Amino acid sequence: MRGDGHEGDRRDDEVRDARRIPGPRGAVDDLDLESVPRPVLPPRGEHAPEETAPKQEAPVPEDGAPGQEALKEEEEAREAPGAKEPQEALEAPEEQAPEALEAPEAQEAPEEQAPEEEGEYVVYEPLSGTASDPVAWATPPAPVTPALSHQVLKALLGAWALSACSAGETAAVEEHLTSCAPCADEALRLRDAVGLLHTDGSLDLDPGLRARVLDGCLGRRPARIPVPEWVTPYDAETARLDALVRDFGAAEWHAPVRLQWFEEERAVTRRTTVAGVIGHLMAVDGLLSAVLGLEDPLAAAEGRGGSEVPLTPVRRTEAYWAATHPPATRAVREPWRDLTHRLISTASIAGRNVAERSVSYGDFALPLQDALLDRAFECWVHGTDIAEAVDYPYGPPSAAHLHRMVDLAARMLPAALAGRRRAGLAGPAKELVAPGEPGRSVHLEVEGHGGGDWYIALDSPATVGSPDRAVAQVALDGVEFCRLVAGHISPVEAAAGQEGDREAIRDVLFASASLSRL
Repeated sequence: MRGDGHEGDRRDDEVRDARRIPGPRGAVDDLDLESVPRPVLPPRGEHAPEETAPKQEAPVPEDGAPGQEALKEEEEAREAPGAKEPQEALEAPEEQAPEALEAPEAQEAPEEQAPEEEGEYVVYEPLSGTASDPVAWATPPAPVTPALSHQVLKALLGAWALSACSAGETAAVEEHLTSCAPCADEALRLRDAVGLLHTDGSLDLDPGLRARVLDGCLGRRPARIPVPEWVTPYDAETARLDALVRDFGAAEWHAPVRLQWFEEERAVTRRTTVAGVIGHLMAVDGLLSAVLGLEDPLAAAEGRGGSEVPLTPVRRTEAYWAATHPPATRAVREPWRDLTHRLISTASIAGRNVAERSVSYGDFALPLQDALLDRAFECWVHGTDIAEAVDYPYGPPSAAHLHRMVDLAARMLPAALAGRRRAGLAGPAKELVAPGEPGRSVHLEVEGHGGGDWYIALDSPATVGSPDRAVAQVALDGVEFCRLVAGHISPVEAAAGQEGDREAIRDVLFASASLSRL
């Protein structure tokens, strides 16, 4: 701009007629249009009052100076009928837009661009009633909390808990919660529920939950007829297995399961289904039914007397599988669970002497209390087989019950060693010891869950294991030892630590694996 006013007058005309570019606007969701004060426009033909500075007349250019004719034409156009007011100038045709863009700085900050050289002033007329307040265009007012009823605010609590309310609704709900106690309690419950929706923890129940609930119930009201201690492992393992298969669908009941055990020196496997495993457990549990005066489920299924029912677990299982055509389905669960309940309740009310009754397995016999412990052990082992088949976690028994299972296996090892020696599968006895006297022993050290120390007699089941006559020591984890007894791992892979007579250690490990069966 030059000091003689020629260039300034032409640019002033261009800026005066150009459309004003508004400042940035806020988002529609954040702007409450009802709470924004509306501008008061002046009547048509009048200009808005100026509050910042008094209007001064612009100097009239000399005759013949550039821009004089343009000023005269503008004044005549304003005095002519139908002349456009300043507000209508905003609707100028788009052909003027390129000229208006030549001076954007003058539009946004007219005070800074006002020329002050040689006493010349240019006054810019406001285009609307809000142009004098540029802050109204740049910053939208803060949203005002809407006035909502109690019912509406109560209905918004769910959306508020999920953080799905708008800013105004959130402010209204939070303000309401400070004065309404019922809504505040409901909001806390909803927030806690939302927290459960985003949990990363497992939804499976704690395996020890059932035991804690029963202990709490029995502590408040003792059972009229308590379950004997020697029955509790069987009670616990049948309940755990039932909880595993209770909600299985048809496809899971027919899922293939691989059963494995050891015969002599090699591993043997057999394929069946989940329903077939439950049927196998029920068939072998029938061995205990006759001792307690209950009906044998295998005899009832085949419609024949108890004398004709095979005694060994393998033959009973084969007979049951052969009699079930088509293969067993989920319908086998209820008869098996009913049989386990009757065994537990009958053993609980039969008295103390029933624990010593002999249960025949065909090739050997066990007292009823050891037979129930053996059945608890098999429920855990086959529960693990089922869980692996359906890809579901299944933990070991409690430490107390696992310790008793390890103790039963350790007490059965001397007889298993003698049987393998008669079959030529173990080394001969090296000493002749009188019955009841200490003989050569292997120190079996079971570590971890359910662990302890046992001394296994080597030369005769009638001798007594003694730490003073120990010729070897073998260390195993408690769960690993039970897997060895179940025939699920090889004897060569079982021992974590060995020391002493290698032949004695080998005989004990293979005798442990020989305890397994179908």
